[in-house]
Amino acid sequence: MTFIETLSPQARLAPESGIVEIFNYARGREGLIPLLAGEGDTPTPSFISDAAAASLAAGHTFYTYNRGIPDLRRALSDYYARNLGKVLPADHFYVVGSGMQAIKLSIEAACKPGDEAVYLSPAWPNFAAAVGLASATPVPVELEFTGGRWRLDIDRLASAITPKTSVIFINSPSNPTGWTATADDLKAILDLARKHGIWIIADEIYALFSYGGHRAPSFLDVMDENDRVLFVNSFSKNWSMTGWRVGWIVAPPELGQVIENLVQYSTSGVAEFMQRGCIAALDEGDGLIRENFDKARISRDLLCDALIATNRVETLKPDGAFYAFLKIDGIKDTRATALDIVDKAGVALAPGTAFGPGGAPFLRACFLRDPKLVETAAERLAGYLRGL
Repeated sequence: MTFIETLSPQARLAPESGIVEIFNYARGREGLIPLLAGEGDTPTPSFISDAAAASLAAGHTFYTYNRGIPDLRRALSDYYARNLGKVLPADHFYVVGSGMQAIKLSIEAACKPGDEAVYLSPAWPNFAAAVGLASATPVPVELEFTGGRWRLDIDRLASAITPKTSVIFINSPSNPTGWTATADDLKAILDLARKHGIWIIADEIYALFSYGGHRAPSFLDVMDENDRVLFVNSFSKNWSMTGWRVGWIVAPPELGQVIENLVQYSTSGVAEFMQRGCIAALDEGDGLIRENFDKARISRDLLCDALIATNRVETLKPDGAFYAFLKIDGIKDTRATALDIVDKAGVALAPGTAFGPGGAPFLRACFLRDPKLVETAAERLAGYLRGL
C-alpha cells in the first residue's frame, strides 16, 4: 500500500486546481503578461504596510483575539456603514485567515458530513473543493449563457434543493462570469432558503466592483435579522492585499463562540500586526478602492472591445468583478488552448475547465492591471486568434 493510499479519501480526492496548473506552467516566462490569477498588479500601499510594520516593531507578536482585535472589528463595522450603507455592530464581524478560510469555516459550520451544498456554476473552484473536504457534496447549478450574458434560472436552482441540502452558496458579483444578482434574484434565493430552512453563504467580495452603480445588490438589502446568512469576504481585492491572507465572516452574534472555536482549532487567530495593517486599509483606503475600480473599468473596456472586435469572441462586458469570461469560436479544449496561448502569445489565462459545469468553453482573463499592459495583452490575444 502506498503512502497516498493510507490517507483519507477527502485528502486523496481533493482536485488539483486548473488555475494553479497554468500558473505553474507559465511561471518565470520572460515577457509574460499574467491575466491568470485573481489579483491586481499594485503592491500593497505603504500606508497599510507601514501600519503593520509599526505594530510588528512595537512587539505585537503574541497570541491575540480569535475573533479579531476589537479595533479591527469596529473598523469593519464603520466600513460597512460608510460603503454599504448598513449599520452592523462590531460583534457581527469575525476576522479569519483569508477569504478562503472564511468560506471553509462557514462550510464547516453549516454543513454536516453527507449534506449537499448547492452553488451557481461556473464558479471559483475552491468552493466545491472545500465542500468535498468537509465530507459534503457540492451540487452545481449552471447559470444560463445567452447573447453573451449570464442569467440565473431560479426554477433550476429550486429543483436542485433536496432534503440533504444545508447550504446555498452565492457569489455575486461572480468570479469568473461577472454575473451580478439583482435585488429580485437575491429575494428569490432568500425565499428558497427560508422555505427549506437552509443557510446561505454569500460571497460578496467584489461588491464594490460594480459597473452599474456604487455597489452591487447585497443580501443585506433584503434579509431580516432572523435569516440564515453567512457573509464571507477578504482584504485581498479591494486593498491590493492578496498575499496577506486576511478575511472576515459576517454572522449573527449568537454564532460567535462556534466561529471562535473553529478559528481556535485551525489557525488560533490572525497576527495582530497584520490586523493593524487591515485597520489602516479600512480607515484610509477608500481612495485606493476607487483607484482599483477605475483601473478595472478602463482595462475592462480595452480588453473586451478589442476581443469583441475580432468577431471570434462571444462575450459582453461583465457587470461586476474584474474578469472577462471569453468564449472563443472554434475552441473546444480551453485547457490546451490556455497552455498554447502562454507559448505563442505570452499571455496567461485561466481555462474555463477549472470553473466547473458550464465553464469548459471559456477562458478567464483578470483585467485588474495597468491598462497599457492590458491593451498589449489584448493585441497579443487578437493576433493569436487571427492565427487560428
